[in-house]
Amino acid sequence: MAEATGATGTGLPKGFRSAEQGWPGLHRIPHPPHRLPLLGDVLGADRRRPLQDSMRFARELGPIFRRRAFGKEFVFVWGAGLVADLADESRFAKHVGLGVANLRPVAGDGLFTAYNHEPNWQLAHDVLAPGFSREAMEGYHGMMLAVAGRLTDHWDRELADGRTVDVPGDMTRLTLETIARTGFGHDFGSFERARPHPFVTAMVGTLTYAQRLNSVPGPLAPLLLRAAARRNAADMAYLDRTVDGLVAARRRSGGGEGDLLDRMLATAHPETGEKLSAENVRKQVITFLVAGHETTSGALSFALHYLARHPEIAARARAEVDRVWGDTPRPGYDRIAKLRYVRRVLDESLRLWPTAPAFAREARQDTVLAGEHPMRRGAWALVLTPMLHREPEVWGEDADRFDPDRFTAAAVRGRPPHTFKPFGTGARACIGRQFALHEATLVLGLLLRRYELHADPGYRLTVSERLTLMPEGLRLRLERRRQRPEGARGTALPGTTTPQTADDTSRHPSAARCPVHRATD
Repeated sequence: MAEATGATGTGLPKGFRSAEQGWPGLHRIPHPPHRLPLLGDVLGADRRRPLQDSMRFARELGPIFRRRAFGKEFVFVWGAGLVADLADESRFAKHVGLGVANLRPVAGDGLFTAYNHEPNWQLAHDVLAPGFSREAMEGYHGMMLAVAGRLTDHWDRELADGRTVDVPGDMTRLTLETIARTGFGHDFGSFERARPHPFVTAMVGTLTYAQRLNSVPGPLAPLLLRAAARRNAADMAYLDRTVDGLVAARRRSGGGEGDLLDRMLATAHPETGEKLSAENVRKQVITFLVAGHETTSGALSFALHYLARHPEIAARARAEVDRVWGDTPRPGYDRIAKLRYVRRVLDESLRLWPTAPAFAREARQDTVLAGEHPMRRGAWALVLTPMLHREPEVWGEDADRFDPDRFTAAAVRGRPPHTFKPFGTGARACIGRQFALHEATLVLGLLLRRYELHADPGYRLTVSERLTLMPEGLRLRLERRRQRPEGARGTALPGTTTPQTADDTSRHPSAARCPVHRATD
Protein backbone atom coordinates (compact mmCIF):
# COMPACT_ATOMS: atom_id res chain seq x y z
CA MET A 1 0.00 0.00 0.00
CA ALA A 2 1.09 3.58 -0.53
CA GLU A 3 2.49 5.65 2.30
CA ALA A 4 -0.39 7.40 3.97
CA THR A 5 1.25 10.73 4.55
CA GLY A 6 4.62 12.30 5.07
CA ALA A 7 6.49 13.72 8.01
CA THR A 8 5.53 17.32 8.52
CA GLY A 9 7.40 20.48 9.32
CA THR A 10 5.13 20.96 12.34
CA GLY A 11 6.08 17.64 13.88
CA LEU A 12 3.07 15.64 12.73
CA PRO A 13 4.30 12.05 12.43
CA LYS A 14 4.10 9.94 9.34
CA GLY A 15 0.57 8.72 8.79
CA PHE A 16 -0.39 5.31 10.04
CA ARG A 17 -0.53 2.72 7.29
CA SER A 18 -2.66 0.42 9.42
CA ALA A 19 -5.44 1.41 11.79
CA GLU A 20 -4.14 -0.70 14.70
CA GLN A 21 -1.50 1.97 15.26
CA GLY A 22 -3.93 4.87 15.41
CA TRP A 23 -7.21 3.56 16.82
CA PRO A 24 -6.86 2.28 20.42
CA GLY A 25 -10.49 1.12 20.44
CA LEU A 26 -10.31 -0.57 17.05
CA HIS A 27 -11.67 -3.84 18.45
CA ARG A 28 -15.03 -2.13 19.07
CA ILE A 29 -15.44 -1.16 15.38
CA PRO A 30 -17.26 -3.87 13.36
CA HIS A 31 -15.68 -5.65 10.42
CA PRO A 32 -16.93 -8.14 7.79
CA PRO A 33 -17.33 -11.75 8.93
CA HIS A 34 -15.19 -14.64 7.70
CA ARG A 35 -11.78 -13.00 7.89
CA LEU A 36 -8.92 -15.03 6.49
CA PRO A 37 -5.47 -15.13 8.09
CA LEU A 38 -2.98 -12.88 6.30
CA LEU A 39 -5.41 -12.00 3.49
CA GLY A 40 -8.08 -10.35 5.64
CA ASP A 41 -11.58 -9.44 4.38
CA VAL A 42 -11.23 -10.67 0.83
CA LEU A 43 -14.00 -13.25 0.58
CA GLY A 44 -16.58 -11.95 -1.88
CA ALA A 45 -14.62 -8.73 -2.45
CA ASP A 46 -14.85 -7.04 -5.85
CA ARG A 47 -11.40 -5.77 -6.85
CA ARG A 48 -12.78 -3.93 -9.88
CA ARG A 49 -15.32 -1.95 -7.84
CA PRO A 50 -13.79 -1.40 -4.39
CA LEU A 51 -15.91 1.67 -3.65
CA GLN A 52 -19.19 -0.09 -4.36
CA ASP A 53 -17.84 -3.11 -2.47
CA SER A 54 -17.29 -0.88 0.57
CA MET A 55 -20.78 0.58 0.16
CA ARG A 56 -22.17 -2.94 0.42
CA PHE A 57 -20.27 -3.55 3.66
CA ALA A 58 -21.36 -0.13 4.95
CA ARG A 59 -25.01 -1.14 4.65
CA GLU A 60 -24.32 -4.33 6.58
CA LEU A 61 -21.98 -2.99 9.27
CA GLY A 62 -23.18 0.54 10.00
CA PRO A 63 -21.85 4.11 10.05
CA ILE A 64 -18.28 3.17 11.01
CA PHE A 65 -16.56 -0.07 10.12
CA ARG A 66 -13.18 -1.49 9.22
CA ARG A 67 -11.75 -3.70 6.53
CA ARG A 68 -8.49 -5.60 6.46
CA ALA A 69 -6.46 -6.42 3.38
CA PHE A 70 -2.98 -7.90 3.15
CA GLY A 71 -2.16 -7.18 6.78
CA LYS A 72 -3.38 -3.58 6.79
CA GLU A 73 -6.51 -2.33 8.54
CA PHE A 74 -8.60 0.62 7.30
CA VAL A 75 -11.43 2.51 8.99
CA PHE A 76 -14.38 3.71 6.91
CA VAL A 77 -16.89 6.32 8.09
CA TRP A 78 -20.19 7.50 6.64
CA GLY A 79 -22.52 8.34 9.53
CA ALA A 80 -23.55 12.00 9.44
CA GLY A 81 -22.53 12.76 13.02
CA LEU A 82 -19.14 11.12 12.60
CA VAL A 83 -18.44 12.94 9.33
CA ALA A 84 -19.47 16.28 10.86
CA ASP A 85 -16.91 15.70 13.59
CA LEU A 86 -14.21 14.80 11.02
CA ALA A 87 -15.00 18.09 9.25
CA ASP A 88 -13.79 20.05 12.30
CA GLU A 89 -10.71 21.78 10.87
CA SER A 90 -9.30 22.52 14.31
CA ARG A 91 -8.94 18.78 15.02
CA PHE A 92 -8.73 17.10 11.60
CA ALA A 93 -6.98 17.78 8.30
CA LYS A 94 -6.93 16.29 4.83
CA HIS A 95 -5.19 12.93 4.67
CA VAL A 96 -3.36 12.00 1.48
CA GLY A 97 -3.50 8.23 1.30
CA LEU A 98 -4.75 5.20 -0.57
CA GLY A 99 -5.28 5.99 -4.26
CA VAL A 100 -4.54 9.69 -3.88
CA ALA A 101 -1.02 9.02 -2.62
CA ASN A 102 -0.58 6.60 -5.53
CA LEU A 103 -1.01 9.56 -7.89
CA ARG A 104 1.97 11.43 -6.44
CA PRO A 105 4.39 10.12 -9.07
CA VAL A 106 2.41 11.98 -11.72
CA ALA A 107 0.84 14.88 -9.77
CA GLY A 108 3.52 15.42 -7.11
CA ASP A 109 2.78 18.31 -4.76
CA GLY A 110 -0.03 19.66 -6.92
CA LEU A 111 -3.06 21.07 -5.13
CA PHE A 112 -4.88 17.73 -4.94
CA THR A 113 -2.03 15.41 -3.96
CA ALA A 114 0.19 17.67 -1.83
CA TYR A 115 0.76 16.71 1.78
CA ASN A 116 -0.42 19.29 4.27
CA HIS A 117 3.10 20.24 5.28
CA GLU A 118 4.37 20.89 1.74
CA PRO A 119 4.77 24.64 1.17
CA ASN A 120 3.80 24.54 -2.50
CA TRP A 121 0.20 23.77 -1.59
CA GLN A 122 -0.38 27.09 0.18
CA LEU A 123 1.68 28.98 -2.39
CA ALA A 124 -0.26 27.56 -5.34
CA HIS A 125 -3.57 27.99 -3.55
CA ASP A 126 -2.96 31.67 -2.84
CA VAL A 127 -1.61 32.36 -6.35
CA LEU A 128 -4.43 30.54 -8.15
CA ALA A 129 -7.43 31.44 -5.99
CA PRO A 130 -8.13 34.67 -7.93
CA GLY A 131 -8.44 32.50 -11.05
CA PHE A 132 -11.78 31.33 -9.67
CA SER A 133 -13.19 34.71 -8.68
CA ARG A 134 -16.45 35.96 -10.15
CA GLU A 135 -14.55 38.20 -12.56
CA ALA A 136 -12.47 35.28 -13.79
CA MET A 137 -15.51 33.04 -14.09
CA GLU A 138 -17.27 35.60 -16.28
CA GLY A 139 -14.23 35.56 -18.52
CA TYR A 140 -14.41 31.78 -18.89
CA HIS A 141 -18.12 31.79 -19.72
CA GLY A 142 -17.77 32.62 -23.42
CA MET A 143 -15.23 29.83 -23.93
CA MET A 144 -17.53 27.39 -22.12
CA LEU A 145 -20.29 28.32 -24.56
CA ALA A 146 -17.98 27.85 -27.54
CA VAL A 147 -16.94 24.36 -26.44
CA ALA A 148 -20.55 23.43 -25.71
CA GLY A 149 -21.35 24.50 -29.27
CA ARG A 150 -18.83 21.95 -30.54
CA LEU A 151 -20.61 19.29 -28.50
CA THR A 152 -24.04 20.15 -29.91
CA ASP A 153 -22.62 20.24 -33.44
CA HIS A 154 -21.26 16.74 -32.84
CA TRP A 155 -24.57 15.53 -31.38
CA ASP A 156 -26.48 17.05 -34.32
CA ARG A 157 -24.31 15.01 -36.70
CA GLU A 158 -24.86 11.83 -34.70
CA LEU A 159 -28.60 12.47 -34.68
CA ALA A 160 -28.68 13.14 -38.42
CA ASP A 161 -26.88 9.83 -39.03
CA GLY A 162 -29.33 7.96 -36.83
CA ARG A 163 -26.79 7.10 -34.14
CA THR A 164 -27.08 7.17 -30.37
CA VAL A 165 -24.55 9.29 -28.49
CA ASP A 166 -21.76 8.07 -26.24
CA VAL A 167 -22.51 10.14 -23.15
CA PRO A 168 -19.40 9.50 -21.00
CA GLY A 169 -17.08 9.78 -23.99
CA ASP A 170 -18.63 13.02 -25.21
CA MET A 171 -18.78 14.57 -21.74
CA THR A 172 -15.09 13.77 -21.35
CA ARG A 173 -14.35 15.50 -24.67
CA LEU A 174 -16.39 18.49 -23.59
CA THR A 175 -14.84 18.97 -20.15
CA LEU A 176 -11.27 18.34 -21.33
CA GLU A 177 -11.64 21.01 -24.01
CA THR A 178 -13.26 23.40 -21.53
CA ILE A 179 -10.51 23.26 -18.91
CA ALA A 180 -7.77 23.20 -21.58
CA ARG A 181 -9.10 26.32 -23.31
CA THR A 182 -10.16 28.33 -20.27
CA GLY A 183 -7.16 27.45 -18.12
CA PHE A 184 -4.35 26.99 -20.59
CA GLY A 185 -5.38 28.36 -23.99
CA HIS A 186 -4.98 24.93 -25.59
CA ASP A 187 -7.22 22.99 -27.99
CA PHE A 188 -6.95 19.19 -27.94
CA GLY A 189 -9.29 18.86 -30.93
CA SER A 190 -11.30 16.22 -29.08
CA PHE A 191 -14.44 16.54 -31.22
CA GLU A 192 -12.46 16.14 -34.41
CA ARG A 193 -11.11 12.75 -33.31
CA ALA A 194 -12.76 9.38 -33.79
CA ARG A 195 -11.06 8.10 -30.65
CA PRO A 196 -10.31 9.77 -27.30
CA HIS A 197 -7.30 12.05 -27.29
CA PRO A 198 -4.14 10.22 -26.13
CA PHE A 199 -4.07 12.54 -23.13
CA VAL A 200 -7.38 11.04 -21.97
CA THR A 201 -6.11 7.51 -22.55
CA ALA A 202 -2.96 8.22 -20.53
CA MET A 203 -4.95 9.93 -17.79
CA VAL A 204 -7.36 7.00 -17.45
CA GLY A 205 -4.38 4.69 -17.36
CA THR A 206 -2.73 6.51 -14.46
CA LEU A 207 -5.99 6.67 -12.49
CA THR A 208 -6.66 2.98 -13.05
CA TYR A 209 -3.14 2.01 -12.06
CA ALA A 210 -3.35 4.12 -8.89
CA GLN A 211 -6.47 2.21 -7.88
CA ARG A 212 -4.97 -1.17 -8.74
CA LEU A 213 -2.06 -0.51 -6.39
CA ASN A 214 -4.56 -0.64 -3.53
CA SER A 215 -5.63 -4.17 -4.41
CA VAL A 216 -2.28 -5.95 -4.11
CA PRO A 217 0.19 -6.34 -1.23
CA GLY A 218 2.79 -3.57 -1.44
CA PRO A 219 5.87 -5.84 -1.57
CA LEU A 220 4.32 -7.90 -4.38
CA ALA A 221 3.24 -4.96 -6.55
CA PRO A 222 6.45 -4.86 -8.65
CA LEU A 223 5.97 -8.54 -9.50
CA LEU A 224 2.19 -8.71 -9.94
CA LEU A 225 1.86 -5.38 -11.75
CA ARG A 226 5.06 -5.45 -13.79
CA ALA A 227 3.36 -4.95 -17.17
CA ALA A 228 0.89 -2.45 -15.71
CA ALA A 229 3.76 -0.49 -14.16
CA ARG A 230 5.46 -0.21 -17.56
CA ARG A 231 2.25 1.08 -19.13
CA ASN A 232 1.83 3.51 -16.25
CA ALA A 233 5.36 4.83 -16.72
CA ALA A 234 4.63 5.41 -20.40
CA ASP A 235 1.34 7.13 -19.52
CA MET A 236 3.05 9.44 -17.03
CA ALA A 237 5.78 10.27 -19.56
CA TYR A 238 3.12 11.19 -22.13
CA LEU A 239 1.30 13.46 -19.66
CA ASP A 240 4.59 15.17 -18.80
CA ARG A 241 5.53 15.67 -22.46
CA THR A 242 2.11 17.09 -23.28
CA VAL A 243 2.23 19.58 -20.44
CA ASP A 244 5.86 20.52 -21.08
CA GLY A 245 4.97 21.32 -24.68
CA LEU A 246 2.00 23.39 -23.60
CA VAL A 247 4.10 25.39 -21.12
CA ALA A 248 6.94 25.87 -23.60
CA ALA A 249 4.53 27.23 -26.20
CA ARG A 250 3.17 29.74 -23.69
CA ARG A 251 6.65 30.90 -22.72
CA ARG A 252 7.54 31.40 -26.39
CA SER A 253 4.38 33.42 -26.99
CA GLY A 254 5.20 35.78 -24.15
CA GLY A 255 1.93 35.16 -22.29
CA GLY A 256 -1.77 34.60 -22.80
CA GLU A 257 -4.79 36.49 -21.56
CA GLY A 258 -4.41 36.09 -17.82
CA ASP A 259 -5.62 32.50 -17.55
CA LEU A 260 -4.51 29.90 -14.99
CA LEU A 261 -1.29 29.12 -16.84
CA ASP A 262 -0.32 32.79 -16.92
CA ARG A 263 -0.90 32.92 -13.18
CA MET A 264 1.24 29.82 -12.64
CA LEU A 265 4.11 31.21 -14.69
CA ALA A 266 4.13 34.88 -13.81
CA THR A 267 2.19 35.62 -10.62
CA ALA A 268 4.08 36.06 -7.37
CA HIS A 269 2.60 35.43 -3.96
CA PRO A 270 1.12 38.75 -2.78
CA GLU A 271 2.97 38.61 0.56
CA THR A 272 6.18 36.65 -0.01
CA GLY A 273 6.84 37.42 -3.68
CA GLU A 274 7.56 33.74 -4.28
CA LYS A 275 6.62 32.11 -7.61
CA LEU A 276 5.86 28.52 -8.50
CA SER A 277 8.86 26.50 -9.67
CA ALA A 278 8.94 25.05 -13.19
CA GLU A 279 8.50 21.55 -11.77
CA ASN A 280 5.52 22.56 -9.67
CA VAL A 281 3.92 24.34 -12.63
CA ARG A 282 4.02 21.03 -14.50
CA LYS A 283 2.37 19.24 -11.55
CA GLN A 284 -0.30 21.91 -11.19
CA VAL A 285 -1.16 21.84 -14.91
CA ILE A 286 -1.51 18.06 -14.83
CA THR A 287 -3.63 18.32 -11.70
CA PHE A 288 -6.00 20.84 -13.29
CA LEU A 289 -6.23 19.04 -16.62
CA VAL A 290 -7.03 15.73 -14.92
CA ALA A 291 -9.14 16.84 -11.95
CA GLY A 292 -10.62 19.74 -13.89
CA HIS A 293 -12.38 17.51 -16.38
CA GLU A 294 -12.61 13.96 -15.04
CA THR A 295 -15.04 14.63 -12.19
CA THR A 296 -17.19 17.11 -14.13
CA SER A 297 -17.61 14.72 -17.05
CA GLY A 298 -18.82 12.05 -14.63
CA ALA A 299 -21.26 14.44 -12.95
CA LEU A 300 -22.75 15.46 -16.32
CA SER A 301 -22.99 11.83 -17.44
CA PHE A 302 -24.88 10.76 -14.31
CA ALA A 303 -27.19 13.78 -14.58
CA LEU A 304 -28.02 12.98 -18.22
CA HIS A 305 -28.70 9.36 -17.26
CA TYR A 306 -31.23 10.42 -14.62
CA LEU A 307 -32.84 13.03 -16.87
CA ALA A 308 -33.36 10.41 -19.57
CA ARG A 309 -34.79 7.96 -17.02
CA HIS A 310 -37.16 10.55 -15.55
CA PRO A 311 -38.87 12.40 -18.41
CA GLU A 312 -41.13 14.27 -15.99
CA ILE A 313 -38.07 15.75 -14.27
CA ALA A 314 -36.48 16.53 -17.63
CA ALA A 315 -39.67 18.31 -18.73
CA ARG A 316 -39.68 20.43 -15.58
CA ALA A 317 -36.01 21.35 -16.01
CA ARG A 318 -36.52 22.09 -19.72
CA ALA A 319 -39.45 24.38 -18.95
CA GLU A 320 -37.27 26.30 -16.52
CA VAL A 321 -34.62 26.76 -19.22
CA ASP A 322 -37.26 28.07 -21.65
CA ARG A 323 -38.64 30.43 -19.05
CA VAL A 324 -35.33 31.79 -17.76
CA TRP A 325 -33.32 31.95 -20.98
CA GLY A 326 -36.10 32.74 -23.41
CA ASP A 327 -34.95 32.92 -27.03
CA THR A 328 -31.42 34.16 -26.39
CA PRO A 329 -28.97 32.03 -28.39
CA ARG A 330 -26.12 32.68 -25.95
CA PRO A 331 -27.28 32.88 -22.34
CA GLY A 332 -25.24 35.36 -20.34
CA TYR A 333 -23.16 34.47 -17.30
CA ASP A 334 -25.76 35.69 -14.81
CA ARG A 335 -28.51 33.57 -16.35
CA ILE A 336 -26.82 30.30 -15.44
CA ALA A 337 -27.28 30.72 -11.70
CA LYS A 338 -30.99 31.34 -12.30
CA LEU A 339 -31.47 27.75 -13.45
CA ARG A 340 -32.23 26.66 -9.92
CA TYR A 341 -34.10 23.48 -10.77
CA VAL A 342 -31.43 22.40 -13.27
CA ARG A 343 -28.87 22.96 -10.52
CA ARG A 344 -30.96 20.78 -8.20
CA VAL A 345 -30.85 18.02 -10.82
CA LEU A 346 -27.07 18.30 -10.84
CA ASP A 347 -26.85 18.34 -7.04
CA GLU A 348 -29.07 15.28 -6.75
CA SER A 349 -26.90 13.44 -9.27
CA LEU A 350 -23.83 14.36 -7.23
CA ARG A 351 -25.60 13.18 -4.10
CA LEU A 352 -26.21 9.69 -5.44
CA TRP A 353 -22.94 9.35 -7.32
CA PRO A 354 -20.35 11.93 -6.23
CA THR A 355 -17.71 11.43 -8.87
CA ALA A 356 -14.92 11.94 -6.33
CA PRO A 357 -16.49 9.34 -4.05
CA ALA A 358 -14.34 9.49 -0.91
CA PHE A 359 -12.02 11.72 1.06
CA ALA A 360 -9.75 10.95 4.00
CA ARG A 361 -9.23 12.89 7.21
CA GLU A 362 -6.46 12.56 9.78
CA ALA A 363 -6.29 13.66 13.42
CA ARG A 364 -4.14 16.72 14.11
CA GLN A 365 -3.72 15.58 17.71
CA ASP A 366 -4.98 12.81 19.99
CA THR A 367 -8.73 13.11 20.05
CA VAL A 368 -11.99 11.17 20.39
CA LEU A 369 -14.18 10.95 17.31
CA ALA A 370 -17.79 11.86 18.12
CA GLY A 371 -17.05 11.28 21.79
CA GLU A 372 -16.78 7.53 21.26
CA HIS A 373 -13.79 6.43 19.18
CA PRO A 374 -10.31 7.45 20.42
CA MET A 375 -7.82 8.38 17.70
CA ARG A 376 -4.13 9.03 18.05
CA ARG A 377 -2.41 11.91 16.31
CA GLY A 378 -2.03 11.02 12.63
CA ALA A 379 -4.72 8.32 12.66
CA TRP A 380 -7.04 8.60 9.67
CA ALA A 381 -10.39 7.47 8.31
CA LEU A 382 -11.88 7.31 4.84
CA VAL A 383 -15.27 9.01 4.38
CA LEU A 384 -17.56 7.12 1.96
CA THR A 385 -19.37 10.06 0.40
CA PRO A 386 -22.06 8.08 -1.49
CA MET A 387 -23.10 6.47 1.81
CA LEU A 388 -23.02 9.79 3.67
CA HIS A 389 -25.36 11.04 0.94
CA ARG A 390 -27.67 8.08 1.58
CA GLU A 391 -27.82 8.36 5.36
CA PRO A 392 -31.52 7.53 6.08
CA GLU A 393 -31.70 9.80 9.14
CA VAL A 394 -30.71 12.75 6.94
CA TRP A 395 -32.11 11.93 3.51
CA GLY A 396 -35.06 9.67 4.42
CA GLU A 397 -35.79 6.01 3.89
CA ASP A 398 -36.07 6.64 0.14
CA ALA A 399 -32.51 7.97 -0.04
CA ASP A 400 -31.72 5.80 -3.09
CA ARG A 401 -34.47 7.51 -5.09
CA PHE A 402 -33.60 10.34 -7.48
CA ASP A 403 -35.44 13.48 -6.34
CA PRO A 404 -34.05 16.96 -7.13
CA ASP A 405 -36.46 18.55 -4.66
CA ARG A 406 -34.17 17.38 -1.90
CA PHE A 407 -32.27 20.56 -2.78
CA THR A 408 -34.98 23.17 -2.45
CA ALA A 409 -33.92 26.09 -0.28
CA ALA A 410 -36.10 24.89 2.59
CA ALA A 411 -34.77 21.33 2.39
CA VAL A 412 -31.15 22.51 2.40
CA ARG A 413 -31.76 24.76 5.42
CA GLY A 414 -33.43 21.88 7.24
CA ARG A 415 -30.48 19.52 6.98
CA PRO A 416 -27.54 19.38 9.37
CA PRO A 417 -24.25 20.80 8.06
CA HIS A 418 -21.62 18.56 6.48
CA THR A 419 -24.11 16.10 5.02
CA PHE A 420 -23.50 16.97 1.34
CA LYS A 421 -19.83 16.74 0.45
CA PRO A 422 -19.26 16.04 -3.27
CA PHE A 423 -16.23 18.35 -3.31
CA GLY A 424 -14.55 17.30 -0.08
CA THR A 425 -14.37 19.48 2.99
CA GLY A 426 -12.42 22.22 4.68
CA ALA A 427 -9.56 24.38 3.49
CA ARG A 428 -8.54 21.73 0.96
CA ALA A 429 -11.90 21.19 -0.63
CA CYS A 430 -11.89 21.39 -4.44
CA ILE A 431 -10.62 24.83 -5.51
CA GLY A 432 -12.52 24.62 -8.80
CA ARG A 433 -15.95 23.59 -7.56
CA GLN A 434 -17.71 26.78 -8.64
CA PHE A 435 -16.09 26.47 -12.08
CA ALA A 436 -17.37 22.89 -12.36
CA LEU A 437 -20.88 23.74 -11.19
CA HIS A 438 -21.19 26.69 -13.57
CA GLU A 439 -19.94 24.62 -16.50
CA ALA A 440 -22.19 21.65 -15.75
CA THR A 441 -25.32 23.75 -15.20
CA LEU A 442 -24.69 25.66 -18.44
CA VAL A 443 -24.22 22.45 -20.44
CA LEU A 444 -27.31 20.75 -19.00
CA GLY A 445 -29.37 23.82 -19.82
CA LEU A 446 -28.12 23.92 -23.41
CA LEU A 447 -28.74 20.21 -23.97
CA LEU A 448 -32.20 20.27 -22.42
CA ARG A 449 -33.20 23.23 -24.56
CA ARG A 450 -32.04 21.50 -27.76
CA TYR A 451 -32.89 17.81 -27.31
CA GLU A 452 -35.32 15.30 -25.93
CA LEU A 453 -33.27 12.58 -24.24
CA HIS A 454 -34.35 8.94 -24.61
CA ALA A 455 -32.86 6.13 -22.55
CA ASP A 456 -32.27 2.61 -23.80
CA PRO A 457 -34.95 0.56 -21.97
CA GLY A 458 -32.49 -2.30 -21.61
CA TYR A 459 -29.73 -0.25 -20.01
CA ARG A 460 -29.03 -0.75 -16.32
CA LEU A 461 -26.71 1.68 -14.61
CA THR A 462 -23.24 0.22 -14.16
CA VAL A 463 -20.69 2.41 -12.40
CA SER A 464 -17.05 2.05 -13.36
CA GLU A 465 -14.32 3.04 -10.91
CA ARG A 466 -10.89 4.51 -11.62
CA LEU A 467 -10.62 6.54 -8.41
CA THR A 468 -13.40 8.65 -9.92
CA LEU A 469 -16.83 7.29 -10.90
CA MET A 470 -18.43 7.17 -14.34
CA PRO A 471 -21.52 5.44 -15.77
CA GLU A 472 -20.32 2.64 -17.99
CA GLY A 473 -21.67 2.10 -21.49
CA LEU A 474 -24.26 4.87 -21.28
CA ARG A 475 -25.72 5.82 -24.67
CA LEU A 476 -28.79 7.96 -25.30
CA ARG A 477 -31.05 8.43 -28.30
CA LEU A 478 -31.65 12.09 -29.17
CA GLU A 479 -34.61 13.88 -30.66
CA ARG A 480 -34.49 17.54 -31.67
CA ARG A 481 -37.08 19.52 -29.80
CA ARG A 482 -40.08 20.94 -31.55
CA GLN A 483 -40.77 24.65 -31.51
CA ARG A 484 -41.49 25.78 -27.98
CA PRO A 485 -45.14 26.50 -27.19
CA GLU A 486 -46.38 30.03 -27.70
CA GLY A 487 -45.88 32.03 -24.54
CA ALA A 488 -43.22 29.76 -23.12
CA ARG A 489 -40.89 32.67 -22.67
CA GLY A 490 -41.39 34.24 -19.28
CA THR A 491 -44.30 32.02 -18.23
CA ALA A 492 -44.49 28.80 -16.29
CA LEU A 493 -45.27 25.71 -18.34
CA PRO A 494 -47.28 22.78 -17.01
CA GLY A 495 -45.36 20.77 -14.45
CA THR A 496 -43.11 23.66 -13.44
CA THR A 497 -43.02 25.82 -10.38
CA THR A 498 -42.48 29.51 -9.92
CA PRO A 499 -38.75 30.23 -9.57
CA GLN A 500 -37.66 30.33 -5.97
CA THR A 501 -37.23 33.75 -4.51
CA ALA A 502 -34.40 32.49 -2.34
CA ASP A 503 -31.03 33.43 -3.75
CA ASP A 504 -28.11 31.05 -4.02
CA THR A 505 -26.99 31.96 -0.53
CA SER A 506 -30.17 30.57 1.02
CA ARG A 507 -30.22 27.54 -1.25
CA HIS A 508 -26.55 26.80 -0.68
CA PRO A 509 -25.42 28.94 2.23
CA SER A 510 -21.85 28.98 0.97
CA ALA A 511 -22.53 30.01 -2.61
CA ALA A 512 -22.11 33.74 -1.99
CA ARG A 513 -18.83 33.28 -0.18
CA CYS A 514 -15.43 32.99 -1.71
CA PRO A 515 -15.54 29.67 -3.58
CA VAL A 516 -12.03 28.87 -2.44
CA HIS A 517 -11.71 29.76 1.23
CA ARG A 518 -15.07 28.54 2.56
CA ALA A 519 -14.98 25.45 4.72
CA THR A 520 -18.66 24.71 5.19
CA ASP A 521 -21.32 23.17 2.97
